[in-house]
Amino acid sequence: MKTTTKLGIWMDHSHAHLMDYSRPIVEGKIITSKFDHQVKKESLKNTGEKKMHIKEQHLQAEFYKNLVENIINYKEVIIFGMTDAKAELFNILSEDQRFKNIKIEVIQTDKLSDKQQEEFVRNYFS
Repeated sequence: MKTTTKLGIWMDHSHAHLMDYSRPIVEGKIITSKFDHQVKKESLKNTGEKKMHIKEQHLQAEFYKNLVENIINYKEVIIFGMTDAKAELFNILSEDQRFKNIKIEVIQTDKLSDKQQEEFVRNYFS
């Protein structure tokens, strides 16, 4: 297991770009929600709107659980992006006692390219 303790996460509701900060290198990993446009379209067609929303909630919960499992080994985390997904993840982390000693900050940003995301993480942690 790596000893790096700083993690940057740029996210929206469909994917999260996890950036492990190791000076001067930022190593990335992408986690994608299984609820995408195609799943939504098929679900609406086959089961209706109510069941589509249930499926969306289930798959989004799975997406956040995957993120939680990736964050647990860090000491400092910055979550940023332009949607409410970052606040939703922060609320999940705040309710989980395993994260009480992890410094977590949430910052609103505009849409950023991969390079800009990495630069944001680098600047935040330096």
